[in-house]
Amino acid sequence: MNEFCIFCKIAKGEIPCNKIYEDKKFLAFLDIQPLNPGHTLIIPKKHFQWVYDVVDQGAYWEVAKKTAHSLVKNLQAEYVMFVTWGLEVPHAHIHVVPRYDNDGHPGFIDFSKKKTISAEKMKEIAERIRKQ
Repeated sequence: MNEFCIFCKIAKGEIPCNKIYEDKKFLAFLDIQPLNPGHTLIIPKKHFQWVYDVVDQGAYWEVAKKTAHSLVKNLQAEYVMFVTWGLEVPHAHIHVVPRYDNDGHPGFIDFSKKKTISAEKMKEIAERIRKQ
């Protein structure tokens, strides 16, 4: 763990999050600056800067796959996009972004078009995603 990394602090439970999945290696939670309702971040609990350095890529992407299926089933997303550039926080993370008709993102996701969602609504969204 990196003592200065915000995602390490979230993984250790020092900073609260709207958790949707957790196991021994990975944590999935709602992005606090979502691009769409249900925008989820999946991180390894151990600190790695880059997604390609994460041990057990198969298990990592299985969490992303399960999350995507839950977003489609429980939030009625049309489809889901995965983004892994990870420059905004130096801790490996997969953005799992549900896409909807007329969501304001033409084609590829526009990371400048963040949505404002209340804390209460975020909790409700997390509960819906966890159903699967």
